[in-house]
Amino acid sequence: MKKAISILVLIISITACNSEKKENPIKGTWRLISAETTEKDSTFSTFNPKTKMIKIINDTHFAFFNHDLNNGKDSTNAVFFGGGGKYTLKDSIYTENLEYFNNRQWENGKFEFVVKVKNDTLTQKGVEKVEKLGIDRIITEKYVREK
Repeated sequence: MKKAISILVLIISITACNSEKKENPIKGTWRLISAETTEKDSTFSTFNPKTKMIKIINDTHFAFFNHDLNNGKDSTNAVFFGGGGKYTLKDSIYTENLEYFNNRQWENGKFEFVVKVKNDTLTQKGVEKVEKLGIDRIITEKYVREK
């Protein structure tokens, strides 16, 4: 009986050690390196090399920020926007619940993407649909992990 209890304790201990949470592959800070949009039958680049965009993902939330590289000094090309909220990740399905955004008409939107991480590159592809703004398009974004 003592031997059986000892074996049971050993099995429970081993199982507990092996049941650590799997590392979240999308967690981190990412810099946008390419962006593409498909509307109807047309696909075009939406990446602007005159801006820098980062996305920060932790265990429960995401945030993104984009600004021009001229520190806002050229008022005709000054850019800043940001947003964020909670997300879920199930297998490769990443769903953003946009709670905050400087364009308030996007807030409370739910956007579902398929994500893939390969080495230091995150690719996300999915539909952006905001009915009240007439937006219905497929976007593909690639990010590189910031170090």
